[in-house]
Amino acid sequence: MKIKKLPDEFEKARPVMQTIEKAGYEAYFVGGSVRDTIIGEPIHDVDIASSAYPEEIKKLFKNTIDTGIEHGTVMVLDNNVGYEITTFRTESGYQDYRRPDKVTFVRSLEEDLKRRDFTINALAMRENGEVTDLFGGIDDLNHNIIRAVGDPNERFNEDALRMMRAVRFASKLDFNIEDDTFNAIKRHSKLLEKIAIERIYVEFIKMMKGLKPRQGLLDIINTNMYLYIPYFNHHHDDILSISNLKNLDLTSEVSIWSLICFAFKYNRLQIGEFLKAWKSSNEVINDTKICCSAIYKIYSKTINDISIYNTGKSLLIIANHIASLYGFDLNENDLINEYDNLPIKNKKELSINGGILIKNDILKPGPKLGEILNVIEKKVVNGRLENDTNELINFTKQYLKE
Repeated sequence: MKIKKLPDEFEKARPVMQTIEKAGYEAYFVGGSVRDTIIGEPIHDVDIASSAYPEEIKKLFKNTIDTGIEHGTVMVLDNNVGYEITTFRTESGYQDYRRPDKVTFVRSLEEDLKRRDFTINALAMRENGEVTDLFGGIDDLNHNIIRAVGDPNERFNEDALRMMRAVRFASKLDFNIEDDTFNAIKRHSKLLEKIAIERIYVEFIKMMKGLKPRQGLLDIINTNMYLYIPYFNHHHDDILSISNLKNLDLTSEVSIWSLICFAFKYNRLQIGEFLKAWKSSNEVINDTKICCSAIYKIYSKTINDISIYNTGKSLLIIANHIASLYGFDLNENDLINEYDNLPIKNKKELSINGGILIKNDILKPGPKLGEILNVIEKKVVNGRLENDTNELINFTKQYLKE
């Protein structure tokens, strides 16, 4: 197979490849960029593999950086763009079920491709667009199949994260996992315990953003991987219920976690514990708590100006979208209009602040200052006070007398 029209990312890298080949070595584009080019998807990272050893690459180019030379990777800088060149290699050892204990440089492309995870990722392309397919990757792309390279049992014992990657790629591309590969995942699902949760997190989020997240969730259940993911083992039926939702199009981490936490019926404390176990950022944890609170209020029909204000427009839209998956959403335009018509959108928009109250000798710094500003904030949002400096000062004076 030969690709006639190469994406710009490849075209720009061709001079680097040609330099390597002119020196008598082999050079190929490898991995996801080749796969995505064949199926017409945009590419992101351009990875290059070569028969040249790291020191040989460094002799061919003036500007290089040793980004991972112990694993055979050297970055070549060409026209202010960095290209990582990795020597063909074999790997062995994998005592941690994630990374090889030993890397051996080789001159054979076939030996290098043998260690790849799936056939659709074991494709190599020369700078002129000629594709080398030694494991039937193109046929699997044409038939929408995720298949391990060689023996899937070996592949998953080498790197247990590949099990989550299989599910992720199946969801992302709307492919099916081939039977032997699927059964091997089920057989070795417990190995997922060996993988850092941060790694699982990345694959899970990508899976949920794919074309078929519902199928991804079913795959996680049917392979038993859910038993070895933090907190998921107690929520088989809840995960199943999410997989039954239609139009599951989620585009952000907060929307994904908010849906899951709502399905798991978590309160604020439980959301915090759950997402800390997943090593989520504090921002994601806080936003998920706010979003879930809004979902519950939409569900119970108790949403009002102050809850709309506390949620904010972007999280409000997410909360209502999740509500729509369950069929209890509100009219989105009405919600947005209610938000847009709020007197203020945040505390900084108040016509009064602590500095003004202190400067006018109305209050001194302390807890009482914060208490009064919170009261004022709520009353302004609810329309009980005009956001006017003089009116708010007068209210404060009266409030202190009471």
